Amino acid sequence: MASDKELSDCLKSVEKRAFKRTVYAVRDEDAALDIVQDAMIRLAEKYSDRPAAELPLLFQRILSNATMDWFRRQRVRKSVLQNMSDFDVDPNGDFDLLESLESADGMLGAESAADTVSRSQILLLIEQEVAALPARQREAFLLRYWEEFDTAETAAVMGCTEGSVKTHCSRAVHALAKALRTKGIVP
Repeated sequence: MASDKELSDCLKSVEKRAFKRTVYAVRDEDAALDIVQDAMIRLAEKYSDRPAAELPLLFQRILSNATMDWFRRQRVRKSVLQNMSDFDVDPNGDFDLLESLESADGMLGAESAADTVSRSQILLLIEQEVAALPARQREAFLLRYWEEFDTAETAAVMGCTEGSVKTHCSRAVHALAKALRTKGIVP
């Protein structure tokens, strides 16, 4: 059984990456925040009796299911009625998680303005290309390389075989490399 501290530490360690992963999936920061919070609450309410080692994978599976549930609800809502508030554009909605993480780490003060702008532009291009990946490729890529899960853990979260994870990751990496190379970004 995981202690309250172990559960809290687990949630703290995954919250930022989970938010970013969900933003990539749903393309709506408010909805992503709600989904991540709901997944955290479900983990705490229903699985706090599990060993601490199982919590990260359980959370990722809960998050994937919560994201799929969100898509299902959206499909039903849009088929029943058209919500006009979906078309409102918030002019202040330009929050960038990576920028807030960088400033929190104190990285921005250590580089020139030109380097900061250049890095920001490259990160934006990378984010756009990751967001443009097909959903399963993006999910596999983010779980393997962002969450640093191994192939078996990623397969368990995605509900597929390890071979499928390898295929999705390979295709994602090749697509990203090709897209970034065409934009002049090389390792």
